[in-house]
Amino acid sequence: MPYPIESKIVIAVSSSALFDLSESDEVFRARGEDAYRGWMSAHSAEVLRPGNAFWFVKRFLSLNRGYAQGQGPAEVVLLSRNDPEAGIRIFKSIRHYDLNIIRAAFLDGRSPYPYIDAFGAALFLSTNTDDVKAAIDAGLPAGLILSPGFGEDEEGELRVAFDFDGVIAGDEAERLYRSPGGQERFAEVELSKAETPLDPGPMKPFFEKLAALQQHQRSAARQAEVKVRTAIITARNAPAHERVINTLKRWGIFTDEIFFLGGIEKRRILEAFKPHLFFDDQLRHFEDVGPMAACVHVPFGVANA
Repeated sequence: MPYPIESKIVIAVSSSALFDLSESDEVFRARGEDAYRGWMSAHSAEVLRPGNAFWFVKRFLSLNRGYAQGQGPAEVVLLSRNDPEAGIRIFKSIRHYDLNIIRAAFLDGRSPYPYIDAFGAALFLSTNTDDVKAAIDAGLPAGLILSPGFGEDEEGELRVAFDFDGVIAGDEAERLYRSPGGQERFAEVELSKAETPLDPGPMKPFFEKLAALQQHQRSAARQAEVKVRTAIITARNAPAHERVINTLKRWGIFTDEIFFLGGIEKRRILEAFKPHLFFDDQLRHFEDVGPMAACVHVPFGVANA
């Protein structure tokens, strides 16, 4: 039975996030566009090495196991600044690694972010800072993927971890905390607003899609071969935790695990949870985390002003 199309999760990924294009990028920067095109053509038969998003994409596509071709819940679309000729090598590499990716846009140097919505993507992963910032500024769900995380594991799960403020929710609370006297007033204000849901943040669409897929997996007649597991890992603690829970409840979204750390390093939780993807709006939270997860920076809000 095909997966309901309205709940299908589409992820857009840049070619430089999916594969390591650093060598060809060096040719482009040092010798110009014509030399780059010639170099890519001459190396078109060579398989590209995995990039930062590769292992996550592979695990994400494994959600389609047990479904007929094209009927599973997961789809990946390639949005590339490369020209169509370079696309030949990229798709040869996709076939080599047996990644079921069939849709792509090759834009010959133009930013791909305007096409995120056109493909119905709930997330865009890129290694290009300008493209990600432009997407975020346009209100689109995008992240800068900074590390490859780990490869295959034997567990039949797709694990995704999120920071809360500035990622799933907006940055209202972060703005308060960073304002003059905000640290002293933060807990009191958040408790007084405990029943008031926060505005959505950039990653709410992706988080919402994962939650919908989890609900479908729980209610499906047969057991899913790869299950989705999510976690929220936030620096909040009590009593500011209540607003997080009430916001999720008002949105009708549920998560498997929530960690209110109150200053404890997020790295400790990530070591135990082992996410395939970890979203945060503050770069300092990625220190020493790279080997544990594919880290995705969300350049949104006051933390990135």
